[in-house]
Amino acid sequence: MNPFVTAESAPNRIATLMSDTGESMTYGELARRASVIAGLLRARGFKKGDHIALMLSNSLDFHPICWGAWLAGLYFTPISTHLKAQEVAYIISDSGSRCVFVDPSYLSVMKEAREMSPQVTNWVISGEGQDGFECLLEAEQSADSFESNSQTEVGSDMLYSSGTTGRPKGILPALGKLRDDVDPLSGLLAKLYGFSDETVYLSPAPLYHGSPLKFTMAIHRMGGTNVIIRKFDAEHALASIEKYRVTHSQWVPTMMHRMYRLPDDAKSRYDLSSHQVAVHAAAPCPPELKHEIIRWWGPVVHEFYAGSEACGFTAINTEEWLSHPGSVGRAVLGVAHITDESGNELPLGQVGHIYFSDGPQIKYHNDPAKTKSSYLPNGWFTMGDMGYLDDEGFLYLSDRKDFMIISGGVNIYPKEIEDVLSMHPAVRDVAVFGIPHPEFGEEVRGVIEPVEWDPTSQSELAEAMIEYCRDKLSAIKAPRVIEFLAELPRMENGKLYKKQLRAQYLEKLAK
Repeated sequence: MNPFVTAESAPNRIATLMSDTGESMTYGELARRASVIAGLLRARGFKKGDHIALMLSNSLDFHPICWGAWLAGLYFTPISTHLKAQEVAYIISDSGSRCVFVDPSYLSVMKEAREMSPQVTNWVISGEGQDGFECLLEAEQSADSFESNSQTEVGSDMLYSSGTTGRPKGILPALGKLRDDVDPLSGLLAKLYGFSDETVYLSPAPLYHGSPLKFTMAIHRMGGTNVIIRKFDAEHALASIEKYRVTHSQWVPTMMHRMYRLPDDAKSRYDLSSHQVAVHAAAPCPPELKHEIIRWWGPVVHEFYAGSEACGFTAINTEEWLSHPGSVGRAVLGVAHITDESGNELPLGQVGHIYFSDGPQIKYHNDPAKTKSSYLPNGWFTMGDMGYLDDEGFLYLSDRKDFMIISGGVNIYPKEIEDVLSMHPAVRDVAVFGIPHPEFGEEVRGVIEPVEWDPTSQSELAEAMIEYCRDKLSAIKAPRVIEFLAELPRMENGKLYKKQLRAQYLEKLAK
């Protein structure tokens, strides 16, 4: 299925709706705009396998551009709206994009990036044209629709890894023809979560991230309705579930944490009875927080573990999680394995590197070395995380190898400490990492974003936080020092810029 099929059978069905304004786009409108954008790109010389990029806010323009590129046989790369000009220019250059779609909100950044991107021949803005940026609507008005058939060669997203441990890399899928177009993810989501043409799906995260993009496009494939939140707000999200009778949603733990921290009267104000499935992923969720969400929302909470590479996928529902707390589920795409540093499979219950076999094969764009390093000689693939399997095949995450702390010869996983600290009522967000120690090799350092910023009480609060950890964890895991930041550098998909944060503290210590 794809949205062009639904546009023929149900052209007036709502494909996308903006939660804050109620603006909407029907499947007929989505198909028309996507066909025109595909025609525009083909008329300008773009052919199968070429690349475009887009730096857009959550809006009604986002999906027509993606589906237009798909119909034209192109790779399309959404770019994070939080990146600086040099980072944006790197992705544009590395992807080989020759057309970039821009939101007016990011024009100043894109003007800088344009100076570093001479290969781009088309700069298109989703607003009034200006200073070398062509107006999207005017361009659409002058273009002819693209006529597709079963032999049409269709495109794909080319997402970039989040770059938390280095420069992001493009994940390059294979392309095919319209007649052969089968999206395994859509089938998997239908099986796991009951996605269908009756689904009303709430997407509260930026669409440039992998899961929001892929899930909303899967909903379009099935003929359901996407309700898009322009920018996440905890109470607005609950109000949207009630107002639009949302059936399915997807969250990251920071969103769940902020909704849970709402006053009781706000949490009880909204009717959530339509809510059948709440999916969360992207970052580890503290078990205590998840218990609280299940008590509040009921047995509708699902979790998955995967990556933009989509070479493996685990899933777990509420009932399974309550009997296996802390797990991210069993593999439903690929087969999960745990190995040591040499790639030898480890016994059940032992922490090691997570690999998947029997999943789709991928390669990283312009980086054969990273592609090679992500695979074992036997073809197993890793995303760089560590964890273990229990005797029923349920996977538990420990942390990324890059974040593991070795103190006095003991392996310490920051996630466990972060889970404890995150549930303290004075903590809004937390990061834990290792810093050098002359005797033990590394020691545990905690950085907290407090609920209330009060520098005069931070010394006292730090002591309380250290004691709080010592009450719940072994002494070696408790941070020796806790510091405070007004806001931690966390992406909107829930992932923390921990490598950069640790580097800042190491630089400060070196002075």
